[in-house]
This record gives sequence, structure tokens and C-alpha cells, in this order.
Amino acid sequence: MINKIEWKTSKNPVEYNFAVKEMKNRVLEIKKNSRSEMIWLLEHNSIFTAGTSAKKEDLINSEVNFQYTGRGGQWTWHGPGQRVVYLMLNLKRRLQDVKAYVYALEELIILTLKDFCINGTRMYDQPGVWVKNHNKYNKIASLGIRISSWITFHGISINVNPNLNEFNNIVPCGIKDSGVTSFYDLGKKISLKELDLCLKKNFNDIFDNDGLFKLK
Repeated sequence: MINKIEWKTSKNPVEYNFAVKEMKNRVLEIKKNSRSEMIWLLEHNSIFTAGTSAKKEDLINSEVNFQYTGRGGQWTWHGPGQRVVYLMLNLKRRLQDVKAYVYALEELIILTLKDFCINGTRMYDQPGVWVKNHNKYNKIASLGIRISSWITFHGISINVNPNLNEFNNIVPCGIKDSGVTSFYDLGKKISLKELDLCLKKNFNDIFDNDGLFKLK
């Protein structure tokens, strides 16, 4: 059925440029109503990406593998141990409101963290989800989206058990006075499969059968 969302999971790491090409192709097909919406769960090989707001000086180590990309946001890192969720959704069937969509994605992350007894929170004017640890807020999930004719792509990344030292090569999201954390760093040893099951459940709770955001 064209209206049923396709969930795709890649078992092996996906090259970043290949993923972007696949997303762009899917967006065009959704615009033509020839393919269904899709949510793609994957990992990338190690790469640093710069969104449309990225500053050159926030790339601390210019020797690393990096890529400029068309999503919103600033610098981030993708690699093994991090769950990336790309969402190709038609907001014309839902709520054509970018802020509401961003809020819904953050809610998806927060509810999923709650399933594993992690208290995630929003920070004012800082997209993504944060966790308070030792009296300091550290980022556990990032968000960077792009919307073309109300079709979304790119999405979110959640740190499960990545090498957090990679983030020392950049100023993550342009924020100099905060750190980065992960499930493992917080003492939660989970699998990507466990995370995926909760993501799918919570996605269905946030987006109802009529396609509207059920923001609680």
C-alpha cells in the first residue's frame, strides 16, 4: 500500500553519500506518489558532517573525513555504535509545521530514552535531546532535517555505544560548553535492535492513524 510507511533496517554500515543519494531519490518518488514514505534505520562508517549552519572554525581537526551536507544544523559525527534514523515523510498528509515536526522528533527520542530509564530533556534554542549527568547537560541525540515541498529527509542520530572521543575533533552543534554522552556512557548496555523496537512503538504513538502529530 502506497500510504503504508516502509521501515528499512541496514545491517551493515552505509556510506554517507550513498545514503543521501538514496534519500533524495525516495523524496522524488514520494512527491510523484509512486513510492511510500520510509523510515531508514542505519549506521554510518566514521564521518563528520557539516549542516547548513556549520562554521569552519568548529572543525577542530581538519585531517578527519568530513562532508558538507544539505541538512540543517552544524557539525556532528556519525559512526559505528550510533543509531541514525532517516525519515522520509510527507507532511502534506500531516501537519505542515516545521517547528511541530522538530518537536515531534525530539519527543520520539525522549519517549524512547524513557523506555530505558533515561531522562532526556530539551534545551532552549538547541535542537536535539540532552541528559543531565554529574550536574552537567550532555547531548545524547542530535537532529538535522531537510524539507523539500513538505517532504522530509535526513533526521536524527542517537548515541548508543559509539566512540565518544570522535566528538573531540569538532565543536558538536557549535556548543562549546557542553559534552556528549551515550547509553553506554550512562551505564545502559542495550542493542540497536532493542532501541529500534522502542523507536517504532513510540513513532506510532506520536503519529496517529490520521497522520497528525499527537504531541502530549
